[in-house]
Amino acid sequence: MMMKLLYATVLALAALPASAAALAAPTVLTVEGGAIEGTYADGVRVFKGVPFAAPPVGPLRWQAPQPVAPWAGIRPAKAFGPRAMQLPLFSDMVFRSPGIDEDCLYLNVWTPPVTSEKKLPVLVYFHGGGLAAGDGSEPRYDGAAMARQGIVALTVNYRLGVFGFLAHPELSGESAAHASGNYGLMDQAAALRWVQRNIAAFGGDPAQVTIAGESAGSYSVSAQMVNRQARGLFARAIGESGSVLGLQPPSLAEAEQQGAAFATAAGAASLAELRALPAAQLLEVAGRPGMPKWSIVTDGVVIDRAPLESYRRGLQARVPLLAGWNSQEMHAGALLGQAPATKESFAAALEKLYGEQAADAARAYDYDVLDAARDLASDRWIVYGTWKWIDLHRRVAPTYRYYFTRPRPGADGGAVHSGEIEYALGNLDGNKVYRWSDDDRRVAATMQAYFANFIRSGNPNGAGLAHWPTVDHPAPNVMRIDVTSAAFNPRDRARFEFHDRQHNELHD
Repeated sequence: MMMKLLYATVLALAALPASAAALAAPTVLTVEGGAIEGTYADGVRVFKGVPFAAPPVGPLRWQAPQPVAPWAGIRPAKAFGPRAMQLPLFSDMVFRSPGIDEDCLYLNVWTPPVTSEKKLPVLVYFHGGGLAAGDGSEPRYDGAAMARQGIVALTVNYRLGVFGFLAHPELSGESAAHASGNYGLMDQAAALRWVQRNIAAFGGDPAQVTIAGESAGSYSVSAQMVNRQARGLFARAIGESGSVLGLQPPSLAEAEQQGAAFATAAGAASLAELRALPAAQLLEVAGRPGMPKWSIVTDGVVIDRAPLESYRRGLQARVPLLAGWNSQEMHAGALLGQAPATKESFAAALEKLYGEQAADAARAYDYDVLDAARDLASDRWIVYGTWKWIDLHRRVAPTYRYYFTRPRPGADGGAVHSGEIEYALGNLDGNKVYRWSDDDRRVAATMQAYFANFIRSGNPNGAGLAHWPTVDHPAPNVMRIDVTSAAFNPRDRARFEFHDRQHNELHD
């Protein structure tokens, strides 16, 4: 009843002139650093481009995030801050930020315009983009729809690519912890500490923070669950397509070798010379063929041991987890190439990939060839790591698994990678590429309701929704999300046990 009243109030306020609605709650707030002024738009208060750490430039390049420097007067928080340094890697990314800059450590907050004695649950969303691209300004991550559900929603920028994940012997040498890399993860943890200290000003409850993300954002969520810097900073976690258990992060020594090779390629004989190079030049070098794909490092500090070991030992944050993937994370052609989807072409692909274990693979994927090729391509890329995260975490905390199958309008096949974001966050209208149908809106209402319930309580279930059991409940225990959503039994464990054996043989 309280949520219905709150939602009715929000709708009523949306009909008022902005000046009148703004009287309900202030758009000028005080946070670390000073006062900020946001805006009132579309029934919510919005604060954009709020700094949560000092600009990581000059001597602070490749350093842990530092505190924000105070400012005088009221700082406008009405426009998105710059996005992190990145190349234009993904055609589906639409940015509302002004451009790229090393000075990128900003977050954005959407919050209901009404004040309440009860503090509201908080969603902190980490964007995707392979840890190399992306931005919290993208319309698909917009927090207004979640704010209308009575949730304080945030998006967070973090350093990417070579700026966020370079390890180097000299960087480790100057560090008190004798480690380097993972600056992007440190940025995320710094944002979570900022939330703990400041979110009450926006009506949020620091004890009810959910971290969430898709793809690289999901990798980040799984990494923060084993990051000691983030321990105790969140109460729940959501992962959409991806986990650090599918990355096989390099050791610090391996990553330092990559960093030293990068410095040589950049023409820098020392760390001082590397820091002195313009950011654009570093970005250009990082984008050359043969350069490393910068990613999470087992540095001994932020990621103190192999993530798989941490999860096997139950050392991760024991918080409720909601995670899953889409029905077509990768297409069959990624496995078969130009060959037609026949039993013969599939067998040839298995032989090439697995040699003596090809027969084991064939038994695990013994069903329709097109579906099997699609699933194997998806499993090898991102699904197996997501499943492993779910399978290990279910042993220590309530865990809910989903399978999203709704294709975008006009699409052939299933739901592609990242295709669920607009549905989950209630942002179909922010994507003008597709002509959304009533069925799409029905799916979005269902998925957003499940997510909002989980953010509020750690349990996605609620009135009017099909019951979603935890994954350790007897089957059916996986929620298929589509026009008609219901729990089902995917009967896919043989696939993942095959990959378990492959993974174990690789690391024996």
